[in-house]
Amino acid sequence: FNHKLINMTLNCINISTGHLYVKSDVYGFGVVLLEILTGMRALDTKRPTGQQNLVEWTKPLLSSKKKLKTIMDAKIVGQYSPKAAFQAAQLILKCLEHDPKQRPSMKEVLEGLEAIEAIHEKSKESKTCNSYQPPRQRVVRV
Repeated sequence: FNHKLINMTLNCINISTGHLYVKSDVYGFGVVLLEILTGMRALDTKRPTGQQNLVEWTKPLLSSKKKLKTIMDAKIVGQYSPKAAFQAAQLILKCLEHDPKQRPSMKEVLEGLEAIEAIHEKSKESKTCNSYQPPRQRVVRV
């Protein structure tokens, strides 16, 4: 069994009682969001050493717009607004906070996702508006 997986699980368990924190699900959801954003599995022993645990590897990269681009799933390039992607990365970081008390509630996560969707929709609208060009009129000379 992978010791890093055990450590990730222990981050979510109250050692004194053995009970999961209410916000353990938030951490797990953050991991799922990270998998979606990167297109990679949370744990993958086929990746190079230092990159096998997705959370440990990418967490420092999520706070930089430039570095975020290096870990984004290539299959979704052009399908998202860079601003929305960065907001998603910030939400993921909040979900992955080491201290469960610092993590958002699932209600706050939902509100964050809705805000990201609004950014994405606004970006799509502006692209559509900016790309519209009226048909050229033909000039007929007599």
